[in-house]
Amino acid sequence: MSVLPDGKKAEAGMFGSEGFVPTSTIIGDTLVPYLIEMQVAGRGHRIPVERMRAVNNSSATMQVPFIKFMHVFAVQVAYTALANAKFQVEKRLARWILMCQDRLTADQLEITHEYIAFLLGVRRPSVTTALHILEGLKLIRSNRGTIIVINRKGLERFAAGCYGLPEREFERLLGAGANEKP
Repeated sequence: MSVLPDGKKAEAGMFGSEGFVPTSTIIGDTLVPYLIEMQVAGRGHRIPVERMRAVNNSSATMQVPFIKFMHVFAVQVAYTALANAKFQVEKRLARWILMCQDRLTADQLEITHEYIAFLLGVRRPSVTTALHILEGLKLIRSNRGTIIVINRKGLERFAAGCYGLPEREFERLLGAGANEKP
């Protein structure tokens, strides 16, 4: 999350088991100018920065996927900025749900309207309204603290250009078969 000096925060990027933060550790930086937080229940791994840097510096085999992930993550952050500037809340929410589902590999997301509003940088009633729109289109089901994806393809269509390019870039550079020779 990006954090302003007055404490205001908004989500800038999202990663799961496919990635790592802070990406700046790979280039030797020790300053982390953002907040890293787990948004939903799950498991994560914490590796000392010095150890990660040592592995990266000693192995070209490790450097390439780390650098590729840095690029893919930068593309995602750029598209988050674009989505926040140019898309309505319901499309941004559809994108966020899809991105979260990609990382959880589950149809059910345990998260509150309040926390989604915080992550998207909008008011809570805007999230509730957007969830009702997505439910009305039969793309999701929403209960207290739970969102269930019931039509992923429809959700992708609804999100329009707000979702897809960063995911294709990930697949192209890091997805299954990305390192195979043609």
